[in-house]
Amino acid sequence: MLSALAIRDVVLIERLDLTFGPGLIVLTGETGAGKSILLDGLAIALGARAEPGLLRAGAEQASVTAGFVVAPDHPVHALLAEQGLAAEETLVLRRVIGRDGRSRALVNDQPVGVALLRRIGALLVEIQGQHDQMGLADAASHTGLLDAFGVAPALNGAVAEAFRGWRAATAALAAARAGIEAAERDRDWLTHTVAELDKLAPEPGEEDRLAAERLALQQGERRAEAIAAALAELTPRDRRHPGPAATLRAAARALQRVGEPAAAALAAIERAEEALGEAETLLSSLAGETEGDPRRLEAAEERLFALRAAARKHAVAVVELPAHAAALRARLASLQSGEAEVAALADAVGSARAAYIAAAERLGAARTAAAARLQRAVAAELAPLRLDKARFVVELAPLAESAWGAQGCEAARFLIAANPGQEPGPLARVASGGELSRLMLALKVVLAAGSPVPTLVFDEVDAGIGGATAAAVGERLARVAERLQVLVVTHSPQVAARGEAHLRVAKRVARGHTVTEVAALPAAERREEIARMLAGEAITDAARAAASSLLDRVP
Repeated sequence: MLSALAIRDVVLIERLDLTFGPGLIVLTGETGAGKSILLDGLAIALGARAEPGLLRAGAEQASVTAGFVVAPDHPVHALLAEQGLAAEETLVLRRVIGRDGRSRALVNDQPVGVALLRRIGALLVEIQGQHDQMGLADAASHTGLLDAFGVAPALNGAVAEAFRGWRAATAALAAARAGIEAAERDRDWLTHTVAELDKLAPEPGEEDRLAAERLALQQGERRAEAIAAALAELTPRDRRHPGPAATLRAAARALQRVGEPAAAALAAIERAEEALGEAETLLSSLAGETEGDPRRLEAAEERLFALRAAARKHAVAVVELPAHAAALRARLASLQSGEAEVAALADAVGSARAAYIAAAERLGAARTAAAARLQRAVAAELAPLRLDKARFVVELAPLAESAWGAQGCEAARFLIAANPGQEPGPLARVASGGELSRLMLALKVVLAAGSPVPTLVFDEVDAGIGGATAAAVGERLARVAERLQVLVVTHSPQVAARGEAHLRVAKRVARGHTVTEVAALPAAERREEIARMLAGEAITDAARAAASSLLDRVP
């Protein structure tokens, strides 16, 4: 509900700070005192269009701040979360208008667009005025209001769930058909590509295995080459390069002629010759063990390069080739099995559609019964509001199948025939301003329990009426206020007497300027204000007695 309103420099209001409680809050004052300015200020905070003419003379900017206390389960929290706005204990809407006509909107001190501010405001306050009807006059809200009035929530839930199932089945069928169509267009390419990949037959993990094998073969080949080169150095190549063994033997023959002095050197040469022979034997054995396999290396490289070329061709990693090949085979196979799959999915769509229609028909029957009850309930409220000749109608119009949705197969519209013989028409087009306001009040009396909007504002709902009709209006406003917060601008003492809080709007001249002020009235001043409303400028004892009588009769 609205908990606070602060207005700065709007028309005749220089500075105004108000707090509000629950129940029925009445605003009274002489004509022209500025009651409508107060409501205009609230509307600005809710996202209404802001004109530069709203600025008080001499002010550079105007601002309106409205604070709301909102229940934890109120729909506005979902909207705030959707927009990334943090929820706080008090929801504060603020609008600042500059002299150039530009405005800024803030929600909990976070800048937002005016369109979002308007969406948030529509969830918090509903204004019913002589010339500007909102809320109930919007036909888009009528189906939800009818359901809230008299339809079991389980029926709505069943329809919504059935619609989701039907939509999911339809999407699956469309995807299957699109897949088959795409596969059919690519039949020749698919056939060639699948044959090519099947011939290649990529295996999971094959690239890593081949890369490791290739590396090992390359290393083995390099080792074999090194060993062969070492053996070549130990083995005679030609007469000019007899090799180290022949050289050692020639040196030994030469030393034998020296005799005993060269014995030690000769022994060393013999040991070297033996070591050289041992080295040659070991290298020959190692060469046999590490013999390179050029054909095997070539085959591994060819296979690895073929896999990588295929991966580049299909724009996938080598490791993904087996799965890619399987997917292409499945697409090709779907050309043969697809018709059966489509037929099964089409049957599922038919079953889901039938389930939706059955659930929607049950919901439609409940709405028909609820519409009759709503018509009777509203009709019972019309006569006391001097609308006894009016006829309220709830029309349930079937929707085209393309418009069916989670809310069912029909849309409700509230219609009114203001006079006998008149065809029912939309609320805002058929009734006059005063009639429409009272009709909205009758609807609110009946529908208040299902309203998600916690605050209602009625601007002169009692215009042009008096006596018993005004008393009936006051009594119904009080009934609505048992469930919702209601603000009403009134000239009727019968309505004013019903208020749980009473605000008086008045003008005065301060420092040569006319300003509007609002005061919360205590009991004694409230009695005096109602007496003024009864008697006019000259308040008599009889008017005060009548005011006391009105106040005393209020339960």
